[in-house]
Amino acid sequence: MSTAILEKPATAAATDTILSLNNIEVIYDHVILVLKGVSLQVPRKGIVAILGANGAGKTTTLKAISNLLKAERGEVTKGSIVFDGERVDKMSPNELVCRGCIQVMEGRHCFGHLSIEENLLTGAFTRRDGNAAIKRDLEKIYELFPRLKQRRNSQAGYTSGGEQQMCAIGRAMMSKPKMILLDEPSMGLAPQIVEEIFEIVRQLNDSEGVSFLVAEQNTNMALRYATYGYIMETGRVVMDGEANMLRENEDVKEFYLGVAEGDKKSFREVKSYKRRKRWLS
Repeated sequence: MSTAILEKPATAAATDTILSLNNIEVIYDHVILVLKGVSLQVPRKGIVAILGANGAGKTTTLKAISNLLKAERGEVTKGSIVFDGERVDKMSPNELVCRGCIQVMEGRHCFGHLSIEENLLTGAFTRRDGNAAIKRDLEKIYELFPRLKQRRNSQAGYTSGGEQQMCAIGRAMMSKPKMILLDEPSMGLAPQIVEEIFEIVRQLNDSEGVSFLVAEQNTNMALRYATYGYIMETGRVVMDGEANMLRENEDVKEFYLGVAEGDKKSFREVKSYKRRKRWLS
């Protein structure tokens, strides 16, 4: 009887979690330790944010999941990565794409010489459900991104940064993913465009049930749309919690949201902030 009781929560947890990183370490060039025991989870149909400054390890974490480290002479040397109930850290990137986990790279990578529509159709390369289904999904992308429909015949390299980011996300959606790894979607974009991008992320999450793991320096924006967040520093997760909790945490407000209570602190006080963070004490 006790065995049956213990098995049910484990099955429920596996069903509710689409991605799990378990104490992973990443080393570059066989000597440079970049990630140091990173663990995180993404619930099915959830939006989770990885937060932190440039160089904290956010992009490396996403590349470890999508198996793109080998191209940069990196590798996962410890721990495990489980996606949709299956261990994937030894799979090739294309195998992971076929299983429904897609990364949208930092920097809005598009094929500049191809049109917007041609870029979107490249996302359907792995599909085997026929041209009619692909055409229906293309029209759905145009409904979500009306601006892309207006520019469908324009070369992607001559469109705006916001349009290229929309194209990159739309291309990922054309592969019918279960989960998208979104790397720095706000980088180099105007605030109103950033908000538009995050609204689309929320809409895709609500209407299509796509899970998102978003690596983002814009902590304020990310915590408005994510339900859970992980804060990284120097290759480690130093704090995690519900988005509402992180927004109200005094250390997060001061060091990541730019909100401090009381008088302004001197440069000397700010310079030594790491010693005063509760998560580092």
